[in-house]
This record gives sequence, C-alpha cells and structure tokens, in this order.
Amino acid sequence: MRARLPFFLTLGRLALVGFVLSIGVAIAAPFVQPVSMELVCSGAGPAKVMVNVDGDVHEMGAGPMDCALCLPGGAPPPAVLAPLAAPTVQPLGRSVQSIPAARLASRVSAPLPPRGPPSLA
Repeated sequence: MRARLPFFLTLGRLALVGFVLSIGVAIAAPFVQPVSMELVCSGAGPAKVMVNVDGDVHEMGAGPMDCALCLPGGAPPPAVLAPLAAPTVQPLGRSVQSIPAARLASRVSAPLPPRGPPSLA
C-alpha cells in the first residue's frame, strides 16, 4: 500500500491543477471574447436574454424566474378562503387541562434522589 501512496498524491494534485485551470478559463473567457447581453422582461411573459454578437441579435433562452415581474404568471392561483365556522370541541381539550389530583401528587411525592458520585460504603 505504501508504494501506491505517491501515485495517489500525484493523481490528486493533477486533479486539483485541472480544476484550477478550468476555473481560470471560465473566468478569463468574458475578457477574451466579450459579448453584450440584455435582459428583456415584460409583464406578460418570462424574461428573455438577448445576445448581441457582431451586430446580430439572438435570443438565448428564457429563465423561469429571472425577475419579480415574471413571478405572478407562474404562481398558483390564490386559495379560496372558506368562511370561519363556529369553534368546535377539540378532541384533546380535556387532556391539556390540569387535573387537581395530579397537582396534589406532584407536591406530596417523594423528593428526587440526590445527584452526586456513588457512595463507596
């Protein structure tokens, strides 16, 4: 197993170098070939990204929720509120009320055992 340890260290370093290089390329791409992009939004539909490449305008696509104007169109319809009915009897209403016998038993019961190390006697 010791003979393979340098191989795995080298493999891990190569993977890290590849990751850093791919991030570097992704960061440098807009500086090498800049493209102007505009977000066109209307109240009637989703937002569209328009890309201007060498004087030609192309539609890049639509995002589902790019701005606040697009949210109401995709939201579910509001729920219909039913009129409030008279209060009903709760099934567990009696169980949450205090019982006089339980209060008396909690006051009269034996005290809790002391907390501390066990006695060696």
